[in-house]
Amino acid sequence: MSLLGLPRHQFARVVQVDDRTPNDRVSRRLRELGFVPGETVSLVATGPVGADPVLIQVGYTRFALRRAEAERVRVVLQ
Repeated sequence: MSLLGLPRHQFARVVQVDDRTPNDRVSRRLRELGFVPGETVSLVATGPVGADPVLIQVGYTRFALRRAEAERVRVVLQ
């Protein structure tokens, strides 16, 4: 499932970050920020309008991601 399917405050493990195009800059940046296989993540909150952006916690760091960015991160529940 993607990060968007994750229930709030549920921990999951990153499986992969999908590239939408060859040499996808957004996916590469997500991996640089710490969305790497094996890392624990959780969905902290969603935005008030259309649930955009989403607030994701990776370790002790929180990131606000657009829904289109969060869809690229594949996770499994822990």
